[in-house]
Amino acid sequence: MICSLSSLTEKDLQEINQLEAEISTPLLAFSCYDLKSAVLTDDALAKLENLEKKLGISLLAVNP
Repeated sequence: MICSLSSLTEKDLQEINQLEAEISTPLLAFSCYDLKSAVLTDDALAKLENLEKKLGISLLAVNP
């Protein structure tokens, strides 16, 4: 399973902002997906890691 920040409607965002104000705590919204990670060769993994470092992000190889 992998989760990422959610895409929210304006209405969703307003409701979250209201709750944040009520509980005095920032909230992050995540959406989760049931994916299985792919098995990579050492060479493919090295290329993935190099691109992650270059772009400053995390990548996840998944089965199609």
